[in-house]
Amino acid sequence: MKYHAPHIITEGDIPYELGSLKGREIHYNFDKMLIYLEVKGKLLFGKRFKIYHADREIIYKLCLYFIRDRIRCDQLGIDVDKGLLLSGPVGCGKTSLMKLLKFMVPHHRPYAVIPCRNIVFAYNHVGHKVIGDYGDSQFYCFDDLGVEPNGFHFGKECNVMGEILLSRYELFIDQKRRTHATTNLNAAELEGRYGNRVRSRMRELFNLLAFDKGSLDKRK
Repeated sequence: MKYHAPHIITEGDIPYELGSLKGREIHYNFDKMLIYLEVKGKLLFGKRFKIYHADREIIYKLCLYFIRDRIRCDQLGIDVDKGLLLSGPVGCGKTSLMKLLKFMVPHHRPYAVIPCRNIVFAYNHVGHKVIGDYGDSQFYCFDDLGVEPNGFHFGKECNVMGEILLSRYELFIDQKRRTHATTNLNAAELEGRYGNRVRSRMRELFNLLAFDKGSLDKRK
């Protein structure tokens, strides 16, 4: 992937223009963004990847967030200074989209997509240091939040992701470092998993964007 200007991204030898540059401002075109996302998605995930028409509405909101269109995001109740909590049923495409969308804005600071279960497995081996590692100034997307097991280190149980979310909240308040996550759980289930204290901070950390409950399982 190469880009010569923020709105033109080259994959292979083919440039994809996501909009037009007017002065110092990029005017993005949603249809052109969708074309690029489908091309990049096939490169990342294989030829079966496709953008489904039923998902256009949520992808539109995600695109507005990633290009930081404050005016339209404000109209939709999306705060571009917060992170994203993308929820939806198993297989609807949450993880793929979060891995994909960052390529559309190569001039923005990237984030790493980390499965929550992998973080817990690391905690089981290393201990509390892992919680500190994810409370740093990097950007992360925690994948499959809420279905990971509790951690155990030297016989002590720990709600690892709950502790990390509290650390990320402090980082957000102090340094405005955004955190993203994907989840299959609803708000009540997340509160049951992490408790009211973490859930209240999640409201400040995240914009909640949700796939329709009837979204297709794209893995089938």
